[in-house]
Amino acid sequence: MAPEPLTDDEIAARLADLPGWERTGNAITRTYRHSYHETVHLAIYVAAKAREISHHPDIHITWQRIRFDITTHDAGHRLTTKDFELAHHIDAIAAGHGAEPA
Repeated sequence: MAPEPLTDDEIAARLADLPGWERTGNAITRTYRHSYHETVHLAIYVAAKAREISHHPDIHITWQRIRFDITTHDAGHRLTTKDFELAHHIDAIAAGHGAEPA
């Protein structure tokens, strides 16, 4: 069963606890800056965590930038608690890799 989508107020409260993340429609996004090769490494570590928790972000890599877009596909591309839990994991992994907010 898909997780329950959050209300706008719940989303705003959770975003307040995640500096640097922004709501873009029915997703939350954040971009980090690092060398190209380090962004690829970061993507691999995030993918491993995503597999572990069974929730996967969209990952976009460009020159010295990596952007994560998160939404819950099973909930009709709406935001759920799973999205914010994954965002916290991504922040921790990015910090451990020395990625900086873009």
